[in-house]
Amino acid sequence: MDSTKYGRTYHFPFSPGTNSDDRFNQHYWTDIQSFHQLLYTEKLDGENNCLSQRGVFARSHAAPTTSPWTAQLREYWTRLKNDLHDLEFFGENLYAVHSIEYRKLEHYYYVFAARIKDQWLSWEEVTFYASLFDLPMVPVLKLENVKNMSEQQLQLSVENLATQPSVFGSVDAKTGHMCTMEGVVCRNVDAYPVGKFQHNVFKYVRKGHVQTDEHWTKSWRRTKMVWERKDD
Repeated sequence: MDSTKYGRTYHFPFSPGTNSDDRFNQHYWTDIQSFHQLLYTEKLDGENNCLSQRGVFARSHAAPTTSPWTAQLREYWTRLKNDLHDLEFFGENLYAVHSIEYRKLEHYYYVFAARIKDQWLSWEEVTFYASLFDLPMVPVLKLENVKNMSEQQLQLSVENLATQPSVFGSVDAKTGHMCTMEGVVCRNVDAYPVGKFQHNVFKYVRKGHVQTDEHWTKSWRRTKMVWERKDD
């Protein structure tokens, strides 16, 4: 079975932390009206890594990744691979420090989505399968019934959540000062087809979030676990 990479997540139109090649979903509110519930999760600042029966992949699924910061994850994958079958996990790999350094990590890999063939699984299914494989989930910030919200309330909720620090303790990697979380990802709590990805997942990225330049791999460093930080 061939694997396809994780789709491009479109920004909310009110998301301030965007680049020139980012895309916006101007019709997000129309899309959300078809949902039963909207899930808000923390956007973590790491590398998007996929675990499938074929290997561990970064953004490209042309070939499995061999980067040193995925070595631990690839070792763990060897114990999972024969049980994955058509199931693919997508998660944030925080082993290497990017723009945010997390001070309260107990794991390096946090699942935010799972796919079987041409279907993105519901959050309940993602949580179920992740627990079977002993994989932690990204932090859930809020779950809301769509019929009880307005477009303005949604924007305020996202913006307010994004002003908070990370659940894992966020520090600016360059200055060492406390900072807010990178952003918020909102998704349909129910399952949806792969072809409808852009209509079911949206993101908000904070203003001025430092995008790690293309040469970060030459001087990368490992994120310390929480138990290694007693003297920090």
